[in-house]
Amino acid sequence: MEKPRQGFAGLWNISFGFFGIQIGFALQNGNMSRVFQTLGASMDDLPALWVAAPLTGLLVQPIIGHLSDRTWSRLGRRRPYFLTGAVLAALALFLMPLSPTFGAPLLFAAALLWLLDASLNISMEPFRAFVGDMLRTDQHAAGYAVQTAFIGAGAVVGSIFPFLLENLGVANVAPEGTLPDTVRWSFWAGGAALFLAVLWTVLTTREYSPEEQATFSSAEGTPLEQPVRALAAKSYLSCCAWIVAGALVAFAVEAMALEKEVYLLGGLLAGYGVLSAIAISLAKQGKVNGMLAQIVGDFAGMPRVMKRLALVQFFSWSALFIMWINTTPVVTQYAFGSTDTASAAYNEGANWVNVLFTVYNGVAAVAALVLLPWLSRKLGQVTTHSICLTLGAIGFAMFFFVRDAQVLLLAEVGIGIAWASILAMPYAILASNLPQAKLGIYMGLFNVFIVIPQLLVATVMGTIMKHAFPGDPVWTMLFAAASWLVAALAMTRVSAAIPQKGPSR
Repeated sequence: MEKPRQGFAGLWNISFGFFGIQIGFALQNGNMSRVFQTLGASMDDLPALWVAAPLTGLLVQPIIGHLSDRTWSRLGRRRPYFLTGAVLAALALFLMPLSPTFGAPLLFAAALLWLLDASLNISMEPFRAFVGDMLRTDQHAAGYAVQTAFIGAGAVVGSIFPFLLENLGVANVAPEGTLPDTVRWSFWAGGAALFLAVLWTVLTTREYSPEEQATFSSAEGTPLEQPVRALAAKSYLSCCAWIVAGALVAFAVEAMALEKEVYLLGGLLAGYGVLSAIAISLAKQGKVNGMLAQIVGDFAGMPRVMKRLALVQFFSWSALFIMWINTTPVVTQYAFGSTDTASAAYNEGANWVNVLFTVYNGVAAVAALVLLPWLSRKLGQVTTHSICLTLGAIGFAMFFFVRDAQVLLLAEVGIGIAWASILAMPYAILASNLPQAKLGIYMGLFNVFIVIPQLLVATVMGTIMKHAFPGDPVWTMLFAAASWLVAALAMTRVSAAIPQKGPSR
């Protein structure tokens, strides 16, 4: 038995909630550096303050993926997580503009960023699996293209809010240490839009029951055996290697006078080694049904196509996180000539960053529906993604050489095309080559390779910039360009890992 084919209305309803989620991400990505700097953070502080976002994703996404695969309630399988995340994210967006009124405003804003990113991840991760749940294999590319279009449209709305409000007469400059009204009202309107968009998907879709999904799975191929059982045959050597690597990183912080945030990287490496050892021990005892053993087992037993795409994701998202942290400092300093957060020039430049982000997201929305389908039909999904990443790398390189704010709009075209492809091509490839019963956990684990590079950027990039290019953040854009070129090259290895028939093994 095959899943029913979805029409345009079905594709719309399945992904419309992502429109709201991306409004939240756009407000976060385009304004949090501005918020932190306004509340007194220095350039060197930004990576440490931003580290909350990827850390929450690293912890939340595999857990939510694992749980959503095993959930069934009156709201269904994935929708309970959509709704819970939306409520919490809307609350964080509402409270963020009130940060200056609290006793420790910078700490309060950092805590809210943690809550906001965790909540957005609670909603976002099941949306990735939701497309695979609801659509036939031959509609996966179309489903992720529509989802990408909504991501682009939501990001346009979230990014353009402050600029539009300024042009409507809302104050864009505030006393030192206070957020402008353009930012305050953008967060409040964005919170309402996020909640209503997710609620639309919750109310207009009906998920297939576990019994129906089992019927569909039997038509699509036999699910993989639980990789967790393979843990019982593993030794503890790899666990020791992770722990030693973490200890060496921690030692290097003191020995090389690195930034204290690098301790987090060492802790994560050692922590994974400890968790792996516990999971292997549980597997050797035959205790394979717990969450830890399941997640570690699935991570260790990822299909080959997923492993190769993971490398592409690693370098793709390294560049994106560099962009989100550094575009505001780069544009305000080099194109508008100011680092004073209370000045009109700085705030004009910060609003221009929202325009730049609007352009790349708008380009992504159009490219997802027009350019990517045409290119993938002509060249295939793998080659299409490689080309798009190369165009994005050229866009990042332009930030290093160009000082005209208007010309930077052209750079955002290449970045937008790459962004559309990052959001669509890897997921379309994965959804067609993974067992449906494990789609949630595998999508959650795949998103770990979005989070890990962000943690590396947040912990290591600050050290590199402080020692090699102090006060000169434009060099980060060259790192971003190089990262996307590496991702484009890594993508050429994916074709050989895609199985000709059936799910990946």
